[in-house]
Amino acid sequence: MRTHNRRLLALLVGSTACVVAAPGAAGAQAQSTQAVVVPAVPALVTSGQGEAKVAPDRASLLVNVQTRGATAAAGAAENAQKTRAVLDALGKLGLPREQLGTEGYSVTPELRYDKDGGSPRVTGYVVTNTVRAETHRVEQAGAMIDAALGAGANMINSLSFYAASIDAPRREAIGAAVASARADAEAMARAAGGTLGSLLEMSTQGPTIPPRPMYGMAMGRGQIAQAEPTPVNPGLQTVTVFVTARWQFVPGR
Repeated sequence: MRTHNRRLLALLVGSTACVVAAPGAAGAQAQSTQAVVVPAVPALVTSGQGEAKVAPDRASLLVNVQTRGATAAAGAAENAQKTRAVLDALGKLGLPREQLGTEGYSVTPELRYDKDGGSPRVTGYVVTNTVRAETHRVEQAGAMIDAALGAGANMINSLSFYAASIDAPRREAIGAAVASARADAEAMARAAGGTLGSLLEMSTQGPTIPPRPMYGMAMGRGQIAQAEPTPVNPGLQTVTVFVTARWQFVPGR
């Protein structure tokens, strides 16, 4: 049986050895194999967190107009009248039509259960229209609340603030996160008796922005005249970014 001269190179990725088979003499019946051990590159893995502040330049308000009627049609008719009044009041603040819209609408029966049991009976209907109003002037938020309540809205679902763009603070947070990850890697390398080598790999997660607190308000306040305007302060928001990095570790000699 005739044997062909061959050369085999096997690289074991991620292991500590590389095996090389050298060719033998022509016509040889067997070949010798020599193993060459190549040490794996030791590495350090660290993570870092970075934060940056951003001033919100947008505000979003959700208000409910809720009415009750003996019939669904009666409740809906009253609700439509009050909702139009709320939209008109918000429009008078200078909010364009595209920044005002209906977020939700529901009609649900009110049921009463007899003490002796039996089937419940319908005593009326509750109609709820949820209106969303957005502004590019955060200082308007308090006036929007007052206008909506004064026009017939009887519940504030939420008031949230956000920034239209967070690119600049996100990159600032990334820089802080990378610096934190590198500082930890250098500390680990020194503690292990070596030095920090080159960066091998890095990934990022985020940004994350904590949700703003909900702005709650009791039912029926829209029926009461307000002596003072509603004070609202958007404050600053925190943009948080996380990075994970892998570095080469250079052992000390």
